[in-house]
Amino acid sequence: MQFSGKTVIITGAGKGIGRACARLMAGRGAEVVALSRTQSDLDSLAAEIGARGIRVDLADPAATRAAMAQAGTADYLINSAGINVLESVLDMTEAGYEAVLGINLRAALICCQEFARARVAAGGGGAIVNITSIAGHRGFQDHLCYAASKAGLEGATRVLAKELGPHGIRVNAVAPTITLTELAAEAWSDPAKSQPMMVRHPLNRFAEAEEVAQSIALLLSDDSRMVSGAVLPVDGGFLAV
Repeated sequence: MQFSGKTVIITGAGKGIGRACARLMAGRGAEVVALSRTQSDLDSLAAEIGARGIRVDLADPAATRAAMAQAGTADYLINSAGINVLESVLDMTEAGYEAVLGINLRAALICCQEFARARVAAGGGGAIVNITSIAGHRGFQDHLCYAASKAGLEGATRVLAKELGPHGIRVNAVAPTITLTELAAEAWSDPAKSQPMMVRHPLNRFAEAEEVAQSIALLLSDDSRMVSGAVLPVDGGFLAV
């Protein structure tokens, strides 16, 4: 799967799965437009893979639209930006809800909309992959808003696939298990919590960011040209048992 001559916009490209996607796509020939709120991450990506960086706080809808306009028309979009605020059901706050839903869901939908508008104006075609989570399928302690945001993004992915399909734009999602990133470390660093979770995976391990990126590249590629509206678990079999 090569992407020479193609351009991909990646949100949350500075860290974790987003950065793994940036490295992989650049390694396969794509021009990477990296969106991140951390300038040092953008600078290091530019030095490492030649990515064009756009600093943006995706919690701000107007700034998100402006960043997508600055990114311009691209062939692919990977919505990787995401946060979590660990709060129980009884302790959920409005601030936590707004932060998680604002970035994980609202910003992703804005990016999809702006990407699609540019693609339609250019004659159609292209592909989107949204990153969701197995937390949208199973209930995890203190993940109320996170689960709601990821389940919502999966529902939106199906609507996007239906409405954008006539324009030749494919839209899919991946639902990773716990992936060894900075965000996961905060939530799963306690062995008492992580070990019972790990043994529920038939492959008996969590995912690496590079493995999720490889699945995303597959869905973007022409090898998946008949796949749209799908949610691909990248979970070592977790949801199968």
